[in-house]
Amino acid sequence: QTMSTDHADQSPPRLTIEGQVAIIELSRPALANRLSPADLDVLNLHIESVNNQSDVLVLIIRAQGKYFCAGYDIGALGSDDAPSSLYFGQTVDRIEAARPVTVAVVQGGVYGGGTDLALACDFRVGSTAANMFMPATRLGLHFYPGGLRRYVTRLGLDQAKRLFLTAEKLDASQMHQIGFLTSLTDADTVNSAVNSLIQTLTNMAPMALLGVKSHLNRIANGDVDIPAIEAQVRQTEQSTDLQEGANAWRDKRAPRFTGS
Repeated sequence: QTMSTDHADQSPPRLTIEGQVAIIELSRPALANRLSPADLDVLNLHIESVNNQSDVLVLIIRAQGKYFCAGYDIGALGSDDAPSSLYFGQTVDRIEAARPVTVAVVQGGVYGGGTDLALACDFRVGSTAANMFMPATRLGLHFYPGGLRRYVTRLGLDQAKRLFLTAEKLDASQMHQIGFLTSLTDADTVNSAVNSLIQTLTNMAPMALLGVKSHLNRIANGDVDIPAIEAQVRQTEQSTDLQEGANAWRDKRAPRFTGS
């Protein structure tokens, strides 16, 4: 997969599935990949589709052009029949809760709700061309609950206040420093960094990978379901993948997991 140019078709987010990897691509580069209510409808359908594909272990969210995402098209709020920005937040909540491990490819500018879209992903691979700011308060908009929670749980209370209450703009190195970006690479090596991460993730035991991802997110949200975690511990202890993992470790070879 390669980054597309600003001359690509202006279209809703596109989903492609290639084996264990699904890719959602934001494809309105001329509009900084702002998401309209109709785009959110499509995103929700894509997430549902990916969740129903049991073979998919990794979901990549990437964007065409110079910007990753400029958030919700708040111009839509002027329309009588447009949904509240709460709908944007509910859509991002579904991305956070998606079954596969999620990776945001932050190749450029990311603003407003777009920053929360990235924070909802499990990994955020960034380019040195990235920058961010959160203008909601400056625009007079109170941010939705899921986004406030993600800012606090991912970045910490002090950084959340800094970004929301001042609308300060950060460059890529600052984004990496505060933990917004989980990794940072040059613009021309972003794709190879993402491919390396995909390789690492798809080589993990699926049952443990997806179970641990889910419960880490739930714990961050204050939902520690000990019986459910214990049940998954027992399930993996009885799995053929655990036997294969132990055998591969002993034989000093790569494991061949089947998800069973």
